[in-house]
Amino acid sequence: MSRRYAAFLFDMDGTLINSIPSAVRAWTAWAERNRIDVDELMRVMHGVKAIETIRRFAPPGVDPQREFELLLQAEIDDVADVVEIAGAGAFTAALPPERWAIVTSAPRSLAEVRLRAAGVTPPKVMVTADDVERGKPAPDCFLLAAERLGVDARDCLVWEDAPAGIAAAEAAGADVMVISATHYEPLDTRWCQVGGYEALTAGLEQDRLVLGGV
Repeated sequence: MSRRYAAFLFDMDGTLINSIPSAVRAWTAWAERNRIDVDELMRVMHGVKAIETIRRFAPPGVDPQREFELLLQAEIDDVADVVEIAGAGAFTAALPPERWAIVTSAPRSLAEVRLRAAGVTPPKVMVTADDVERGKPAPDCFLLAAERLGVDARDCLVWEDAPAGIAAAEAAGADVMVISATHYEPLDTRWCQVGGYEALTAGLEQDRLVLGGV
């Protein structure tokens, strides 16, 4: 990674924290209650706004907003085993606060609870599902985060773990670093993949973020 960046933009679930067991429990219960194929749901729900997934899969006659609210509360109540991805907290804590943001498909209420459970301190700028009408794979969330940091999205490195997020970052014109800590096998992507943050370093050189250890 020889390029220097104006800012780093981090997805949350699967990228900074591991909340997969909690999410799988909540979504499995929702799918079974609505007689939805769990495997099919799991293949496409990661990295996407929950309300969009619910609208896609909910049976006729089901109120998507009501189902979203029930699912959200179930996830908020189930964070006991949410943990940081190895080294994520220390890595982000060492970054200049004005040079990084979290960009997540989770609602803000859930994002704050999960970050607190994992012991990861949130940045000043956090873009959540509540802030954009179109979620990933649309680029809106990354474009908004870059704007709030006062930089160009094309001058950012996005940290992601899911295909929807990678597609959103690419659509925003950003480079991508893939975190594979929660993957069973490598993603089919042209971007560099690392398992965590423990071997990584980041610092400022000529007012630009430089990543080392890759």
